[in-house]
Amino acid sequence: MDWRYRIAHIVRKSLFKLVNKDFLIFLFFLALSAVFWLLMTLNETYEKEVRIPVSIVNVPDNVVLISPSTDTMKVVVRDKGLVLLGYEYRDILRPLRINFKSYVRGTESASITSAELQRFIYQQLSASTKIVSIKPDKSEFFFNYGLCKRVPVRWRGHVVPEQLYFISHVDYQPDSVDVYAAEEKLDSIDVVYTETLNYDNFRDTLSITCGLQKIRGAKCVPDRIKMAFYTDVLTEANMSVPVTGVNFPDGKVLRTFPSKVTVHFVTGISRLKKLRPSDFTVVADYEEIMRHPSDKCAVHLKGIPHDVSRAKIDVGSVDYLIEEE
Repeated sequence: MDWRYRIAHIVRKSLFKLVNKDFLIFLFFLALSAVFWLLMTLNETYEKEVRIPVSIVNVPDNVVLISPSTDTMKVVVRDKGLVLLGYEYRDILRPLRINFKSYVRGTESASITSAELQRFIYQQLSASTKIVSIKPDKSEFFFNYGLCKRVPVRWRGHVVPEQLYFISHVDYQPDSVDVYAAEEKLDSIDVVYTETLNYDNFRDTLSITCGLQKIRGAKCVPDRIKMAFYTDVLTEANMSVPVTGVNFPDGKVLRTFPSKVTVHFVTGISRLKKLRPSDFTVVADYEEIMRHPSDKCAVHLKGIPHDVSRAKIDVGSVDYLIEEE
């Protein structure tokens, strides 16, 4: 045991030399000044933004709440730092519970004014705390009694695959949603768009889940959908398409020379395999021929199948005869 005692004694002496009395006094006053600085700082007046959830309660079973049942208000308050610290780390500010029946007056919307919101919030604050601002300055909610309309979904934004690829098909799951709103609002809604999408430089099928664009005074069910963007490789192709006469009176028949023209276009490889000449429409108009008599008649490309772009015919006019049947 003697050798252990001697080692401990040597260590204590060494520490005493390193941490002498003056150094300990310095640490004490440093800590004391830090405490005084903190107290002085917390005694200053500050402004702080706090977030308070607002929820609508006591909603009848026959009512569809169009607005979110819970929203968040941003409230800027002013008080001493110590009080504001309590709002930050103590469970003082509880969600505001707005009674549905207290604000409904027969219409399909209701609002709580800034003054009413301040009254509710002040009930939870310290007596010394002042509210500087509230955003939004009022709480508004919409509802109806089950009136809805089913409308299709369409995507919106920037979705561009790699060069030499294009989007051949978009699949929506579901492809339509139920929109709840007031009758006059529903009459103005014919399609619901997705939130703005931003995807590029992809070549394989792009599968995503996205939300729908918010519509003031309306609620979409569901409010999120699944989408798949199918891609295909672009290719240039051409096809011989017969010329068809339009607006010809009974008993008159159009003969063109040649009887077919070549249509040049760009499409996907998989789509090209399914295309037929009958998918395109090239016409010569009798009324146009009569207005501009000539040895040749103008031909126009009128019908183009979907997923085909940059379609054009190789000639603008052809020789023709109009025969009697």
